[in-house]
Amino acid sequence: MPYGIQQPAISGQLSQLEKALGVRLFDRRPFGLRPAGAKLFSEIEPFFAGLGYLPAYVRGHAHEHLRLAAPERILRDYLPVILAGYKRQYPDLELILHDVNQASAEELLRRREIDIAITELESPPAGSFRTCDLVQLPLVLVVPRQSKIRVITDLFRNGRSTEKLISLSSNEVLSKNFQAGLRKLGLHWSTAIEVVSLDLIDIYTSLGFGIGSSIFLPSRKITKELRLLPLQKFPRVTIGAFWLGELPTIAESLLADLKKIAERMKKQVRQMG
Repeated sequence: MPYGIQQPAISGQLSQLEKALGVRLFDRRPFGLRPAGAKLFSEIEPFFAGLGYLPAYVRGHAHEHLRLAAPERILRDYLPVILAGYKRQYPDLELILHDVNQASAEELLRRREIDIAITELESPPAGSFRTCDLVQLPLVLVVPRQSKIRVITDLFRNGRSTEKLISLSSNEVLSKNFQAGLRKLGLHWSTAIEVVSLDLIDIYTSLGFGIGSSIFLPSRKITKELRLLPLQKFPRVTIGAFWLGELPTIAESLLADLKKIAERMKKQVRQMG
C-alpha cells in the first residue's frame, strides 16, 4: 500500500465507509469484492490511475514521458516512425518500451508501470480499462506461388492434411483464431513447425517445409516465391489500445496517430477482399 499508510488504519477507514454507505463492499476471508464494492472500485480507479501523472503535469513535463507496451511486431513495424517524430519534437523524451502480450500489458497497467498498451486482443480487457479497437486483420495461409491450392479444404484428404502446418505458438491470438476457424470447418490440423515470428513462417514455407498460418499485414513484404491465400470465414485478429484513467498528452498523440494508421490499413484490407 503506497503513501505510508498502515493496514489497521486502512481497515478502519473501510469499515467507516461501509457504515456510511450502509452496505458491505467486500468479504474479508477470503478477500473478494462484492457487487457494490466492484462498482465503487470501477468508478474511482480512473481517478487514482491519473495521480501518477499529476506532479509532472503541474511542472509542465508530462509530455516528455511515454511508457508503452506492445508486441515485438508492433514495436518494430509501426512505432519507430511515429516515435522518431516525437523525439524530434521533444528532444528530452524519456521512452520506456515493453514487448508483451495482452495479459502482461494488463498487469503492467494495473501496477501503473506503463501509460498505454497496443496489443492483439484475445478478449476485452477485464476491469475498468478504457479501450479503443484499432483494426481487425484477416488470417491468411502462406503458400508457394506455384501451388495449386485455392481454398483451405484443398489441403485435406479424408479429413487429414496433406501438408505440415507452420505456425506461431499455440498461446498466440493468431494461432487460437486459426484453430477456431478450423473447428468451424470440422477440420483438425496441428502445428508441425512452431516459430516465433511471421518472418520465419515465410522463410520455412519458401523452403518447402509446409504451409504457413499467418495474418494479412499491409506493410508486410512477401517474396516472389510465395502468395497469400485469404481465409475469409476465419476469426480476425483485433488490434486495440487500452489504458487506465486519463492519458498523458504524448500518449494521446500516439493514440491519434495509431488511429490514422489503422484507417489506412482498413482500406487496404477492404481492397484485399
